[in-house]
Amino acid sequence: MARANFADLPRGNPCAQCGRPISMPEWIEASPQCTAYLWHCHACDYQFEAVAYFDDASEEPIAA
Repeated sequence: MARANFADLPRGNPCAQCGRPISMPEWIEASPQCTAYLWHCHACDYQFEAVAYFDDASEEPIAA
């Protein structure tokens, strides 16, 4: 994994279970098409993953 630019990290994401804000993701896995974030709420010990998919308009269409 490449070094993360901390200014670009998502912050304050609410916990999917208790709703408390989580300061930053515990793990980030990036690829050209998407980025996955592992969130861990220390208040209720819940973990969940959020994935961001990117539209890459520079690629050729797969089908006509």
